[in-house]
Amino acid sequence: MSSSTASSTAIVNIATLITNDPSLGDGSPLGLVQDAALVIEGDRVVWTGESSKAPATDNRVDAEGRAVLPGFVDSHSHLVFAGDRTREFNARMSGRAYRAGGIRTTVAATRAASDEELEANLTRYLAEALRQGTTTMETKSGYGLTVADEARSLRIAARHTEEVTYLGAHVVPEEHADDPAGYVDLVTGEMLDACAPHAGWIDVFCEKGAFDGDQARAVLTAGRARGLRPRVHANQLSHGPGVQLAVELGAASADHCTHLTDADVDALAHGDTVATLLPGAEFSTRAEWPDARRLLDAGATVALSTDCNPGSSFTSSMPFCVALAVRDMRMTPDEAVWSATAGGAAALRRDDIGRLRPGAYADLIVLDAPSHVHLAYRPGVPLVTGVWRRGTRLH
Repeated sequence: MSSSTASSTAIVNIATLITNDPSLGDGSPLGLVQDAALVIEGDRVVWTGESSKAPATDNRVDAEGRAVLPGFVDSHSHLVFAGDRTREFNARMSGRAYRAGGIRTTVAATRAASDEELEANLTRYLAEALRQGTTTMETKSGYGLTVADEARSLRIAARHTEEVTYLGAHVVPEEHADDPAGYVDLVTGEMLDACAPHAGWIDVFCEKGAFDGDQARAVLTAGRARGLRPRVHANQLSHGPGVQLAVELGAASADHCTHLTDADVDALAHGDTVATLLPGAEFSTRAEWPDARRLLDAGATVALSTDCNPGSSFTSSMPFCVALAVRDMRMTPDEAVWSATAGGAAALRRDDIGRLRPGAYADLIVLDAPSHVHLAYRPGVPLVTGVWRRGTRLH
């Protein structure tokens, strides 16, 4: 249906509307409008403003004094997998430190699974996230680590989400343990050839126990030459070259950013690489929290994401991550909500999501609360009472 003939819907009586456009609201980054309304036509937002000034529309929905904000943009997840790692989690909660090698457990289960099993898992977790307000979700391969398994993972993912990342360089699989250089050659050669048609992004786990700086550079450079845009798992478990490499290569995001030098912070603040923080990983591994305050005060752009995966962060809940960011990463509620919406969009180089302004997709959530602050104020409470995606009311 074209926009000229699409039916229009006004959502009125919104207590607090977050537009993430300062020019549309109170001048803050959230662009707050009180006692607001929003008009949807087709799959787009066409008007926002005070409820008393809402134009005539074909349909009208009463928000009954609730808050409305952009749908969450989860820019980092790993949803194509089989099995779980309950035993690992239970042992870790009993005192064992997290190490990158646990990924290989999921690799074995994923390789053994059928396409149907992998797709059922993926759609289950996408639906779970959608119910909690996530309207855009990036997801990665990385649990196949053979040419065939990585390619099928991406084919399956691309059927269900538009933000798909090739992560052949997740860890070196056991069969290549004695020849990591050979595995890098595979990732940048035959595997890349098979995977590039199904992905828009390329990622690498630049970390001790995974890939060093030179290997990560080779992976990202090869991917970029094939038209894949880079992003990096950077500085999660220790200090390392990941952040600097991400900024140098113009990566859209450096993800984790837990262990940063002053030079790393400065690079993120003066480049256009988004620092994506993943508090679910720290929660689930009892690791040191990223210092969001340090990044924000330096002027870096920060995103929040779930890192949903079966090993180190098995949550699909962006509201949970918002609450963790406020409580344990020194973010204000306003900053956390911006980072979970507009910040995630920036990490995906998108300006048509993560905002509620004319021309943006009508991806939005309604909270059973008068303010977005309740996401952190009432942690663990299922406050998302309505979800709209591309102008269609889903929940």
